[in-house]
Amino acid sequence: MAGLDKDTPIPTEIKVQQKSKVMEVSFDNGRSFSFSFEFLRVCSPSAEVRGHGPGQETLQIGKRDVDITRVEPVGAYAIKPVFSDGHDSGIYSWDYIYLLGENQEALWAD
Repeated sequence: MAGLDKDTPIPTEIKVQQKSKVMEVSFDNGRSFSFSFEFLRVCSPSAEVRGHGPGQETLQIGKRDVDITRVEPVGAYAIKPVFSDGHDSGIYSWDYIYLLGENQEALWAD
């Protein structure tokens, strides 16, 4: 993956709330988003979930009780959440997280 666009907002804070199963991300442009663990798991950018081309996506269901056991940094541009169901191949870049935040309602409706 190429480096971040110069306009990509950078997170200033990432909080994982185990009790409420929510990850809160605040960005340096003042925006902040709250994501349920289930939403992050279902929207994983990994090839396992996305497939290797259009139409190859794998619908992720039954993830309501999934936890994030830890979050690992990936360079200075992304994080890798490790989920309690063993899924750990999704690399969430700052621009991807921001995109998820801006489009959360539409994505969740899908």
